[in-house]
Amino acid sequence: MLGTALKGVKVVDLSRILAGPWCTQNLADLGAEVIKIERPGSGDDTRGWGPPYLESVEGDTLSAYFTCCNRGKKSVALDFTQEADRQQLLALIRDADVLVENFRVGTLGKYGLDYDSVKAVNPRLIYTSITGYGQTGPKAHRPGYDYIFQGLGGLMSYTGPADGAPGAGPLRTGVAVVDISTGMYATSAVLAALFQRTQTGEGAWLDLALLDVAVALNANQAANFLVSGSSPRRSGNAHPNLAPYEVFQASDGFFILAIGNDTQFARFCDFCERPELAQDGRFKTNSGRINHLAALRTILSEILATKPRQYWTEELDKLGISWGSVNSLEEVFQDEQVLHRQMLQKIIHPKLGEIKLVKNPMLAGNQEDGTYPAAPPLLGEHTASVLECLNTNIER
Repeated sequence: MLGTALKGVKVVDLSRILAGPWCTQNLADLGAEVIKIERPGSGDDTRGWGPPYLESVEGDTLSAYFTCCNRGKKSVALDFTQEADRQQLLALIRDADVLVENFRVGTLGKYGLDYDSVKAVNPRLIYTSITGYGQTGPKAHRPGYDYIFQGLGGLMSYTGPADGAPGAGPLRTGVAVVDISTGMYATSAVLAALFQRTQTGEGAWLDLALLDVAVALNANQAANFLVSGSSPRRSGNAHPNLAPYEVFQASDGFFILAIGNDTQFARFCDFCERPELAQDGRFKTNSGRINHLAALRTILSEILATKPRQYWTEELDKLGISWGSVNSLEEVFQDEQVLHRQMLQKIIHPKLGEIKLVKNPMLAGNQEDGTYPAAPPLLGEHTASVLECLNTNIER
């Protein structure tokens, strides 16, 4: 059961917003004890990012944004700029396995909470720093949000309608993909460092940068550029290396047609009663279809518009060709496969009542992992219990 794989691992979470909290939520979902350190009075910035909010009759609130990346954690309100609270934090760090922080470079060093300082307190600690540009380099001092790195890293340069099309121009993705991906890379790095520690007995300092992740996310687009020397251009919903592989409109709605090879294209043309298309010199091979994409798109758009979506998609299933509808989130959470995989989780909070959350996909295939053990915390919700235990340990 992966849901208890990290049982006994203690994580001090000094991160805010999304990338760091996404990492520490992954660790909590895998069974680690995560203690989230927040500013007294206000807490993580995302507690105020809304609407919408969950609200209790007593006036307690949680923003929907905060709930997406902070389940399963304990909240402790500490102001480490004050010596008493700093000592409390150091006491928590002393027996922690992992620390995750996303402060600007140099900030924590002012309070003796940088890696070199805490390493002296806990040499086995996996100290994970998540920043915009990394710990070194000419831009290391700069702050930055996900949106900035979607632009700087190149993602936006080829995302959006093509030049000349309505609404042409660069677009960001609809979710903070660089933040989330950084959180996932950080999770992998932490797990690798914990495994390495079992062999060496030593901790590590992990340096994760959103810009690095944004560059890595270019994947095949980066490879295309490095091989060809030409920067990819915006192509709307079309794929840069496969065709037809984009959104088409049937007579009653949109769907995604994803043909992965020449054999599939030939089968599709036979079904459409246009077998000659698969023999046309322009469209016979995938490379040809890419080079003549505008002409191919015009022909297929005319064909697909003649029948309703169900007509096409039922036959595509029989032909073994991938397709997908363009779902709203309401439709997503009504999908029979999403329901089967139990991706929607419901947790009862003692003050806020029912909270709906999305299950971690690392656990979705294992029904034994069941529901999550704890909802996202209110600010300072576990301060008393954690610090009372801490004070007892200090007195010993």
